[in-house]
Amino acid sequence: MKKLKRERIFLSPPHMGGEEMKFVHAAFKSNYIAPLGPQVDAFEKEFAKYTGISYAVAVSSGTAAMHLALRSLGIGPGDKIVASTLTFIGGITPAIFQGAEIVFVDCDRTSWNMDPNLLKDTLEDCRKRGILPSAVIPTDLYGQCVDYKQILSICKKYNVPVIADAAEAMGAKYRNPGNRKGVTRTMRRQWSHAGDGAKAAIFSFNGNKIITTSGGGMLVSDDKKFIEQARFLSQQARELTPHYEHKEIGYNYRMSNVLAAIGRGQLKILDDRVNQRRKIFKYYYNALKNVPGIDFMPEPTWSRSNRWLTVILIKPEKFGASREDVRLALEAENIEARPVWKPMHMQPVFNSRVNENHGKKVKRYRTKIIGGNVAEDLFNRGLCLPSGTAITKNGLNRIIKIIIGCYKKIK
Repeated sequence: MKKLKRERIFLSPPHMGGEEMKFVHAAFKSNYIAPLGPQVDAFEKEFAKYTGISYAVAVSSGTAAMHLALRSLGIGPGDKIVASTLTFIGGITPAIFQGAEIVFVDCDRTSWNMDPNLLKDTLEDCRKRGILPSAVIPTDLYGQCVDYKQILSICKKYNVPVIADAAEAMGAKYRNPGNRKGVTRTMRRQWSHAGDGAKAAIFSFNGNKIITTSGGGMLVSDDKKFIEQARFLSQQARELTPHYEHKEIGYNYRMSNVLAAIGRGQLKILDDRVNQRRKIFKYYYNALKNVPGIDFMPEPTWSRSNRWLTVILIKPEKFGASREDVRLALEAENIEARPVWKPMHMQPVFNSRVNENHGKKVKRYRTKIIGGNVAEDLFNRGLCLPSGTAITKNGLNRIIKIIIGCYKKIK
């Protein structure tokens, strides 16, 4: 008799809180179903208030938000962008859309995010060559803030704007560097939201994020004119005339009123979701911390991660099995787990170092990598574990049992 598979445990499935339908019903009642409407306006205002960043524009995806940010900065062919190599490609492709050249920077062991020292060396080298980049795009990996204090300070010295890729970091915070206008001594001891202090920041509400609108994103900034330009471009760059008049090429990037309604409901439970994800991390940590060969993604003292995903590192020489062995063991029991993001400099489409094309003709875009060994190691050994906030203790124990079952004592 064929053995029935147990219920699948997904990596990070959506989790509704109950308030969403109230706002969705309001959207239907008002008959604002297409993009724009009162729910979009309210979501933008509530999002800006939550993050402490003055202005927001709701769009169709985090990638769209990044594209609008780079377009609004005037980035185009011949420009150079510095970006994290350990990231998701959606935060990188908009630079390609604009024809820019990308310099990827490795991460550090402290946070797994962009290494500030390598960034500093990169910008200094660019200055000496007379070709400073048009923007720096650091990624808040798996909901962990980059070292904003250092990165913002370094970029300010070279007058290079920072576009924070906070797609995974809604609800994450970092210690306020105290260098913003109007910040008091008391406020310097407080925490700022991911992306605060940058020229602009982008967020994603994809189905697997800590809060979701099924699909969507947000671009935020303290620069009102910047957001107004992005909003204009997101609506096909339509001029204020009774007919359709266009003096620029824009995009169909605005979020629908219905999705914004979902976002408003999700935003109300964000703090609970962050606390629950952190509890899930702690549960995994307490169960696996003493298993030889298993380490966890660190959390520096200046960061309060939202722990969107719990990520472990496996040392085969101590654990007796590889990351892939563990992933396959989980998959065999109908449990989804994924390797850490494959670094951008290793992707065939960029492929500045690796020559694996698997017999296919691949168009390559011009990129450069600074460092890369840390990101490569994290990819080779890192595994993202199911972290959805609806997961049960039985589900967590099921996962932990399989991981421990893969351990083989090294003689």
